[in-house]
This record gives sequence, structure tokens and C-alpha cells, in this order.
Amino acid sequence: MADLDTELSAFLQPFLDKLGHKKRRQMCPLYLSGLIGPGDRKSIEPMAERFAPGQYDRLHHFISDGVWDAAPLETELARQADRIVGASDAFLVIDDTGLAKKGDHSVGVAPQYASMLAREQIARRWCR
Repeated sequence: MADLDTELSAFLQPFLDKLGHKKRRQMCPLYLSGLIGPGDRKSIEPMAERFAPGQYDRLHHFISDGVWDAAPLETELARQADRIVGASDAFLVIDDTGLAKKGDHSVGVAPQYASMLAREQIARRWCR
């Protein structure tokens, strides 16, 4: 886990520099650790319990009340994606819809399209 923390810190550094405010720079890694770390529930309260005990209010404020200019972060994201992809003729496709919704009775949540799941369903139909 220490290696993951070190890698995440190194990856996030250019983005954290763009956040400006000290508390934002502190809460951002905790929030992202909660999203990519263990645990099924990815809402603020369980993530705070796992990664920021006693700091629920600060983590909640980072997500719900934090207002900052997204342009510097978007510029840095484009710069980092270009660095990672590398070649002048390369391109990057991002599809974040690969996680299935759990359960059949989620209150207030409409059915969602998930392209990765749709591809799997289509492949299964063709393979019959």
C-alpha cells in the first residue's frame, strides 16, 4: 500500500499544485484514495472512515462546497495525457462506464448505460 501511496502522490503532484488552497491539496489525495481504494461504498462517509478518520466534514466540504477554477486542472490533465500517450499520432480514449450498478432497487437512480457492459452483452449474444 505504501508503494501505491507513493505512486499516487507522484502522479497527483502537478494537479495538486494547480488546486492552490492548502486544504484542497490535503483532501484531494484522500478523496481519490477513497475512490480507487478498497471498499464497496464510495460515498463520502465510508471513504472518510477508511482514509480520513475524524475528517468527514473536511472531505465533505472538499466535494460539496469546493469551488475552484477547473481550467488549470484540465490543462494539466491534457499535458499529462499527452505525456503518457507519447506518440504524435496517438490518441487516448477514456471510457469510465465499466462498473456495473449493484442491486435492483437503488432509490432515485435511473437505469444507466454502461458501454463496457453493453459490449459484453452484445458479445455474448453473438457467441451463442
